[in-house]
Amino acid sequence: MGQADFWSNSEKAQATVATLKSINTILKPLEEAMAVGEDLQALEELAREDGSLEGDLAGEADRFGKLVDALELASLLSGPHDASDALVSINARDGGTDANDWAEMLLRMYSAWAGKRSYTIELLDRQDDGVAGIQSATVAIRGPFAYGYLRGETGIHRLVRISPFNAEGKRQTSFAAVDVSPEIADDNTEVELRDEDIREDVFRASGAGGQHVNKTSSAIRLTHFPTGIVVQCQSERSQHKNRATAIKMLRARMARLEEEKREAEQLARYKQQPKTGFGSQIRNYFLHPDQRVKDQRTGHYVGNFQSVLDGNLDGFFDAYLKWKASGSAPQIATDDA
Repeated sequence: MGQADFWSNSEKAQATVATLKSINTILKPLEEAMAVGEDLQALEELAREDGSLEGDLAGEADRFGKLVDALELASLLSGPHDASDALVSINARDGGTDANDWAEMLLRMYSAWAGKRSYTIELLDRQDDGVAGIQSATVAIRGPFAYGYLRGETGIHRLVRISPFNAEGKRQTSFAAVDVSPEIADDNTEVELRDEDIREDVFRASGAGGQHVNKTSSAIRLTHFPTGIVVQCQSERSQHKNRATAIKMLRARMARLEEEKREAEQLARYKQQPKTGFGSQIRNYFLHPDQRVKDQRTGHYVGNFQSVLDGNLDGFFDAYLKWKASGSAPQIATDDA
């Protein structure tokens, strides 16, 4: 990065900066833990001579323990794509207008989480509903280990609340599907794309975006025949840029598919373990009769619905990483109230 011509290739330079950030997310906490460990050892020797330092010793020991716990958790982000950026797709499912509204709430939730970590967010595709919310959306969330943290969010998210769209004030259950894939570099040789395997459809973009977007056929839809994967992008006015983004989305979905195949043998050993792939119900969010959010796989529970919707998701992510690494399949509690 200190070379004079470092920024001559902006795209390559940004990739290098991103790599450095990923490395520092591990090295800086490690250096801090090592420094605290050395200070703790010195403080222990002093405390043996001066009993008044026992309180300080206990405080530093607790701090050191938390730093080590955080490092152990970070070590669980060791998958082949965990350090990658993430592509998050959200689709409304059963529940009518409430489901469309719920899908948009989830979009805001993940955006809020990314904002708290100073990650960048790019909207790649969005299909607005005619009444409220969205039918679907795809965003790129870019930052150190974004995919590693978000990968466990793939599945069905269920919301129970008093519907704001029901004049009778009845309780409504809504579903939205989330799919998370790693963003793969164009030069990655792991994912091979052949032109003859892809069908490209061009269509007019819909929704907000200016007169040019809606008047020209700039939106791109790609269908990959061998896997059946379909992706689309309409975020840019340029058809060329939308095509390039759609190719990235396709690479990401294919990489995710290969990752799931590699995990299939391991997951098969735990016959009671529920499916964690696309199409499973992984978490319940309740606004009625009381406020709570509970993950069906890990049992992690938060009694503040709004806090979760505001992007405070780290507890769920940490619990998932530990559950995944444990290699066990805890009994999944049913929670249909």
